[in-house]
Amino acid sequence: MSSVGRGNNCDGAISDVPKKRQRVDANPCFSSTIESSPHSLLPVASACGGGFNDAATADVILRLHPDRADASSDTEHIAAATIDRADILVHLHSLVLRRSKYFAAFLSERWQHHDDFCSDNSDNLRKNYRFSLSVPKTADSIDNYLKVLQLLYSDDLLSSIGSVSTVLSILPIAFELLFEDCIKACVKFLEAVPWNEDEEEKILDLIPLLSNQESKELLARVSPAKSDSSEEMLHGLVRTAIYNSPSMASGKAFVVKLLKDFSSKELARRVLYEEFEKNLRIVKQAMEEYSSPDFRANRLAPEAIQKVNLYTAMNYGKHLLWLVERMLELKVADSAVKSWSELASFTADLHKAFNEGPWRSMLPGLPSVVLRCTSKLANAVAMGSVLATRQVRMNLVRDWLPVLIICKDKDRESVSSPLGPNHKTLYLELEETFLRIISTLPMSDSQDLLQQCLRFSTRVGDDCPHLVAAFTTWFHRANRPQRFELCE
Repeated sequence: MSSVGRGNNCDGAISDVPKKRQRVDANPCFSSTIESSPHSLLPVASACGGGFNDAATADVILRLHPDRADASSDTEHIAAATIDRADILVHLHSLVLRRSKYFAAFLSERWQHHDDFCSDNSDNLRKNYRFSLSVPKTADSIDNYLKVLQLLYSDDLLSSIGSVSTVLSILPIAFELLFEDCIKACVKFLEAVPWNEDEEEKILDLIPLLSNQESKELLARVSPAKSDSSEEMLHGLVRTAIYNSPSMASGKAFVVKLLKDFSSKELARRVLYEEFEKNLRIVKQAMEEYSSPDFRANRLAPEAIQKVNLYTAMNYGKHLLWLVERMLELKVADSAVKSWSELASFTADLHKAFNEGPWRSMLPGLPSVVLRCTSKLANAVAMGSVLATRQVRMNLVRDWLPVLIICKDKDRESVSSPLGPNHKTLYLELEETFLRIISTLPMSDSQDLLQQCLRFSTRVGDDCPHLVAAFTTWFHRANRPQRFELCE
C-alpha cells in the first residue's frame, strides 16, 4: 500500500501534509515529542479513561474518508463493500494516539500552535481535537485503518494479529502512522510463522521499509548465507540419497524428481560429477588394494581385508551406478564418460581380480555393478547422447573390453552365474554397444579391437548376429574400391 495524504481538519479544511513519512526520527518535531512523552511507558489500559471509539471519554475525533485522488471507477462496488460509510468518525484518546509518532507530532505543542491545528474548547472539562485522515479508496482500506487504530488500545499486539494476511493488511498502515509497537509485533509474528508463495512476495516488497535490524531474520529466511548455498544444499541431498538409500527409498525417489526439475543443469552437472569422482576414487582404491599382493602380504588377516575391499568396491560401485543414471537422465554425462575412458589401471585391477577365484565366494555381484556402469555410459556414446572424441571412444572399448571378456569367460566356467539370470542380456547389450563404437573408429583401430571381440562368439554362430554384422561391415569397407586418398 502506498503512502497517502494526511491532515488535521477544522471545519472540513484539510491541511497540506507530505505524502510520505519517514520512520527515522529525522524530524525534530517527531523525536522531541516521543522522547518527552510521559505516557509512552504506561500500559494502554491505564493511559485513558475509556476504550476505542468511546465518545463519552474521547478527546479526539478522527474523520476517515476515501482519498479523492484515488477514486475508483467502480464506485457502486466500493460503496457496497464499505456499507455506505464513505466518511466515518472515530472517537479516540490523545494519550493512546501518542503511541503513533504521526499522531504524537500533531498532538505536540509545536503543532498545536499552528493555525491549521484545530481544537474545540466548548467543553470546559476536556479539550477536543479534530483530525481528518484520507485513506485509499479500496474495498477494505477503511476497515484496515480501523484495525490499526484499535490496536493502539491493545496491550498485547501479538495476540491481536492472528494471521499473515492480517499483518499484510495492517503493516503498511502501521508504517504510515509510524506505529512502532505494531511494526515490531508484525515483524515478530512474520518471523515465527510459515508463509505461502503469494505472502512471501508481499513480505519481500515490505522489507525495504524495515531497518536492517528489523529485517535481519526475515531476510535470513529468504536469502542464502553464501553464494554457493544452492550447490551445498544439492550436494547434501545427493549424498543423503546415495548413502541412506537402503532406508530412504522414497527420499531417493524425491531427489531423482528434484534433479529432473532442477533449474540449473550446470549446477546439477557439477554436483553429480563431483560425487561421481569421489565414489570412483574409493572404488579404484579398494580394487587396487584387493589386487595388490604386497598389500595382502603385509596384513595379518589378508582374507578379511580382501572381503572388506570387495564390499567397499561393491557399495560405492552401486553409488556410481545411481550417479551415472542421474547424469544420463539430465544429459550431463560427458565428463563421466571421459573419466570412465581413463581407467586403464583400474580395469587392469578388475581383470586381475575377476580372473581369480576368491571374489566369487565373497561378493559375486561385483562384476554386474561395474559392467552396468560401463554399459550405460558406452551406450550413451554409441547412441550419440554423449559426443565423445575418437580417443575417448577408443579407450572406452580398449580398456573395458578385457573386463567384459573375462567376466563372460568365468561365467561360462561357473555352474551358477555370478551375474544372476539377466547376465546374458547384460553381456549382449555391452557387446553390441562396443561393436557399434568400434564401427566409429578408424579401420586400423577397429581391426585390432574386432579380433579381440571373437571371444563374443558362441559355439553356434547363429547366436551372435551382432558379431557377424560387425565383421561384415569391416570387410565391406576394407574391400571397397579406393575413391579418396588419405592424408598422412
